[in-house]
Amino acid sequence: MSRNTIANSRKSRGWSRLGLGGIVCLFAIACTRQNFITPPTQGLGATLNSTSSENHPRFSYDGRYVVFASDRRNHRQIYVYDLTRRQLLPLPGLNQPGVLHDQPDISADGRYIVYVSERSGKPDIIVYDRKTYQTKTITQNLLGEVRNPTISGNGRFVAFETNRSGQWDIEVYDRGAQIERSNPNPFSNSTPNVPEAAPEE
Repeated sequence: MSRNTIANSRKSRGWSRLGLGGIVCLFAIACTRQNFITPPTQGLGATLNSTSSENHPRFSYDGRYVVFASDRRNHRQIYVYDLTRRQLLPLPGLNQPGVLHDQPDISADGRYIVYVSERSGKPDIIVYDRKTYQTKTITQNLLGEVRNPTISGNGRFVAFETNRSGQWDIEVYDRGAQIERSNPNPFSNSTPNVPEAAPEE
C-alpha cells in the first residue's frame, strides 16, 4: 500500500471518528466567528483587550462606545473604546495612579460615565463628564458600602446598590433637571473639543 493511500485512509478514519455532529459543530464555530468584530489583543494595552484582565463592559445606546474596567496598568482603571474609530478615548482626570476604579456604566451618547472609586479611601459612586472632564462624587456622605452603579440613558439618574440599612438595597440618585442631557446621538459628532484618541503613556 502506498504512503498516499495510508495517509488518505487515516484522514478518512479521523473524519469517521469525528462524526457528523462534530463536523457540524466545527462548521458552526467557524461560521459564528465571522460575527465577532473584536480587535486583536495588544500587549501595550492600546486597544480593547490587553494581556491583563478586562471586566464590566457596558455599551452606549447606539453601540459605538464600550466602557470597561481593566487591570492593564497594574491596578483597576476605567477605559472607553470607540468601535467606530477602533481606538481608546482619553479620560483626563478620571483615573489616578494607585486608585481603584471599577464597575463602570455609560450614558446614551457616551458623555457621562458612572463608576465605583476608592480615591477617598472608601468605595464611592462617581460621575465623570467626558465633555468637561469633571467628576462628581454622589455618595460622599452616604454610610455603608456601595457597588454596581448604572446611569440612565439621559444621564440624569444614577442607581446603585448599598448596604447602609444592613442589607443590600437599591438607591436612586437624581443629578437634577439642570444637567445637560445625554441623548442617543453621539455627542462627539457635535462637540469637536472632545479628544478622539487616547494620549500615549
